[in-house]
Amino acid sequence: MKVLALGGTTEASQLARALAGDARFEAILSLAGRTAHPAPQPLPCRTGAFGGVEGLVSYLVEHRIEALIDATHPFAAQMSRHAAQAARTARTPLLAIFRPGWHPEPGDNWQTVPTMQAAAEALGHAPRRVFLTVGQQDLAPFAAAPWHAYLIRSVDPPATLPANAKVITARGPFSEPDEHRLLLEHRIEVLVTKNSGGTATSAKLAAARRLGLAVVMVARPPPPEGVERVATAAEAMAWLETRHRMLRGA
Repeated sequence: MKVLALGGTTEASQLARALAGDARFEAILSLAGRTAHPAPQPLPCRTGAFGGVEGLVSYLVEHRIEALIDATHPFAAQMSRHAAQAARTARTPLLAIFRPGWHPEPGDNWQTVPTMQAAAEALGHAPRRVFLTVGQQDLAPFAAAPWHAYLIRSVDPPATLPANAKVITARGPFSEPDEHRLLLEHRIEVLVTKNSGGTATSAKLAAARRLGLAVVMVARPPPPEGVERVATAAEAMAWLETRHRMLRGA
């Protein structure tokens, strides 16, 4: 059964490992190409955009894709919308892996905001030492607040930076002791992050809680309506196995 997985997340990599070597499936993993050196994958990969909804429809039809898995990042809202529209047009079964978001725990000091612009504004006008873990695509709003000192962590070095910024290039997962040391070493006063959910980068929240730091949390966009969703790669694999039995009878 031909499967196209839209990847770039921990769940996509987990699903790729489950599909690799399984003779029931012929799977391809699609990566957006925003990371210069993506982690090695056990499946054939394609990299880059499809060319909007029409391009994805053409790919699904031309390659006779029998199942589409949206395992993109919870903040890749446009790609998820395109996947939903293309799947409807091509009549390709679609499943989204939508990991649960984070929720504040006792001792947390969160301020939830709707956008990255609102996150930059929430930092206020008094200079603060800020740990930014929002991804290199979302740094522009912070350029309007150059009085803060920013520590930015990114997989690749960002092309443009706010003033007064220091960059750490690193790829998760991260441990709580390491995050605790990092926050102390750089005298961080506030953490700004997206509500990505999952465990790969959640240790920073535990470290911030332990130190009593403020957290500005950017709320995730809602997923497309009418799309079946699961929370894990294991559930997505079970869904694919069920579809395989329906189509192949075994």
